[in-house]
Amino acid sequence: MRMRTGGLGSVRAVSSLLVRNVRLVPVAPEDDVPDHPVDVLVERGTVTAVQVDVVRPPAVEEIEARGRWLAPGLWDQHVHLGQVTLSSQRLDLAAARSPEHAIAIVAERLAEHPGHPVVGWGHRSGGWERDVTVSELDAISGDSPVVLISGDAHHAWVNTTALVRLELPVRDVVVREAEWFATYPRLAAIVGTDATSPEAYRRTLDAAAALGVVGLVDFEVGDGPSGWAERWAQGCDRLRVRAAVYPAAAEEVIAGGLRTGAALPGCDDRATMGSLKILSDGSLNTRTAWCCAPYADAHRQEHPSGQPNLPAGELRALLRRAHAAGLEVATHAIGDAAVAAALAAYAETGARGSVEHAQMVQRDDVRQMTALGIRASVQPAHLLDDRDLTEKLWGERSARCFAFRWMLEDGVTLVLGSDAPVSPLDPWLAMAAAVHRSADERDAWHPEQSLTAQEALAASVDGQPTVRPGSRGDLVLLDADPLAEGDDSATGEALRAMPPAALTVVAGDVVHSTV
Repeated sequence: MRMRTGGLGSVRAVSSLLVRNVRLVPVAPEDDVPDHPVDVLVERGTVTAVQVDVVRPPAVEEIEARGRWLAPGLWDQHVHLGQVTLSSQRLDLAAARSPEHAIAIVAERLAEHPGHPVVGWGHRSGGWERDVTVSELDAISGDSPVVLISGDAHHAWVNTTALVRLELPVRDVVVREAEWFATYPRLAAIVGTDATSPEAYRRTLDAAAALGVVGLVDFEVGDGPSGWAERWAQGCDRLRVRAAVYPAAAEEVIAGGLRTGAALPGCDDRATMGSLKILSDGSLNTRTAWCCAPYADAHRQEHPSGQPNLPAGELRALLRRAHAAGLEVATHAIGDAAVAAALAAYAETGARGSVEHAQMVQRDDVRQMTALGIRASVQPAHLLDDRDLTEKLWGERSARCFAFRWMLEDGVTLVLGSDAPVSPLDPWLAMAAAVHRSADERDAWHPEQSLTAQEALAASVDGQPTVRPGSRGDLVLLDADPLAEGDDSATGEALRAMPPAALTVVAGDVVHSTV
């Protein structure tokens, strides 16, 4: 037996479990589920029986569900787990509506904690009317390091003291894209490592388990797969984890014989090797997403349509190397030009994997994703944050943004995530955004691209079917029916308000319980 500590206290963990009197949540429209409660038996991590009055095997723990709803456990297919873990200690700048507003928030923090570093998160300068400068941060910060990370994580507004501490050339503009991603792991020189200790990671994992999450795809920049062995041994063996690697560390992973799906060294088969992550373009907020046509404010931009982060030949070389070594590839592509270029590289090299984000697409490229068998790994909650900026910068092209309906209609495998901490690590919020496409009093944004609640759920369970014999013993027990009938607005509201999970089970082990 393994022991887990649930988010609400210690819970004895077993790899076999009997849950009585559950109502099954159908993952697909054609699934015929009983109209009455049934019992579900998990043995050695796999569901072995779904029926009325299952006989409890000896020494198997039994839980009474009292008619609650049971579904496959939820996944977040795109998380930066180290950044999520750090975010609780960062200065929240999401409300900053201008450079002056952000500076006022930072100045207040500096006045409260003089001499201490300030690491902020969440400002969205894409909607601001001017560019920012290092000089204006220097004017309020003195010798205190200040690092303000944008809400899309693709640039940082840094004062001179922090530039020096981070070993960056002094400049008067923000640190963007590849230079920032390479710098991010050095933040420990400013803030220390306590915020990313195994204990801090455990708190993040427990919070996810309380939402019904059983698995995460970790795209953290930095230690990647190698960091999980230490964490696993120190109690972070809560959920399933697939750990990505970036090109800088890819050869080390390949030399170690790791292939996509293989257990990470020092871990069991719940922590596995994920994909090679490639950043092929930037983001909307930073105006670096690579598009087929210019941004509306192209006159302010060095690259009017954004730009690729690496030449086409280098992208193809990375895909070939990964494919030959047995690694899938996760290619970040937000603009429509980046999506098209990524798909062309997949087609030429035979590599397999996903397009991450696919925020703006052409219909023909969606069909090409289907033909190539490439997953669309999307983050619906981004549309809530990016709605107004998309209309401002991409105009009528917004009809091709977050095109989830096209993807399903054309047969693309669709999986949902958060890109946390860019959006909250909350699969219910992601599902709500995919269904209703609005978070305020406004009507749904391009409702023709909405998903049904059932489709959103199916895209959130890592391909698992309605709970049945043979499926993984990864389960979530819910106090409310996630597929309760209602219009898109009511369904979205209900999903956002979904109560914490009553029970979360990973491979037959209870990792969270309130029952």
